Amino acid sequence: MTEPEKPAIIAQNLVRRFGSFTAVGDVSFGVEKGEIFGFLGPNGSGKTTVIKMLTGLLPLSGGDASVLGIDVRKDPETVRENIGYMSQNFSLYSDLTVTENLTFYGRIYGLSSDRLGKRMDDIVQLNGLGPYMNRLAAQLSGGWKQRLALGCAMLHEPKLIFLDEPTAGIDPVARRQLWDLLFELSAHGITFFVTTHYMDEAERCSHVAYIYYGKLIADGTPDSLRELPDVQPPGTYRVEITTPEVTRALRFARTIPGIRSATIFGQSVHALINDDLDLDHLRAELLKPGIVIAEIRPLAPSLEDVFVELTYKHQAQAEATRD
Repeated sequence: MTEPEKPAIIAQNLVRRFGSFTAVGDVSFGVEKGEIFGFLGPNGSGKTTVIKMLTGLLPLSGGDASVLGIDVRKDPETVRENIGYMSQNFSLYSDLTVTENLTFYGRIYGLSSDRLGKRMDDIVQLNGLGPYMNRLAAQLSGGWKQRLALGCAMLHEPKLIFLDEPTAGIDPVARRQLWDLLFELSAHGITFFVTTHYMDEAERCSHVAYIYYGKLIADGTPDSLRELPDVQPPGTYRVEITTPEVTRALRFARTIPGIRSATIFGQSVHALINDDLDLDHLRAELLKPGIVIAEIRPLAPSLEDVFVELTYKHQAQAEATRD
């Protein structure tokens, strides 16, 4: 009988302290092989710290972790040899060409000349870098810089790649193209651990975790997180109020009895309301101050709704503890 395949990452009760400050506290999660795992949270919440712990760049203050079956505490060097890593800032050499950057990193990884040549050919074809091989990295657009950085991280054929905010600062078209590339690579069995601030990117992940100032407050598939009781408590439902006056509509909606929470989402207001507040009554209430309403309709929670609700709950619990 074959043994079940081990997860790509197992993190158990991770803790990282800097003096008396706990940057990461008791964080546990698992990442299956071939997943695109989205790791989200506000700036300063510990996302990059967790990556540095899992890659052996920061020692663990507590807990345990294995990456590709390798114990991070015991053998961080072997972990780094078997993974790829792409930082949130472009970290390649701007004064080298695309070819020179790929060659340099291939030699760092210890690839033989034959293997390096083959891997460069594969990566250039996959990432579409062909027209830019003789161009200095400094002269590439943001999207092509990220493709080059991803190509360098893939040279040694890692089965797991950490991407720390890979699409920060690049245009929407380049973001979509990079994600299309990630899906293609994931279909070939590569596991991705991706940090991002973009909710549309989180929706694309097969598994999502949300860290809030050092504590993991959500972990699961996007669909399972939308069904959490904290996100849509019994006796409530969500609606989308489409209006050209979103700011005014939000301000007034928050005064209507039966609306538990409301926030702006593009050109509409997303509201969590009690079951006994029907849509006709809600529309009538919003029309009283003369707000123009294009449409009101029931709405399934988005991941942004999930994280907003969980953040509010965590903030309320923290304030209650302080009191």
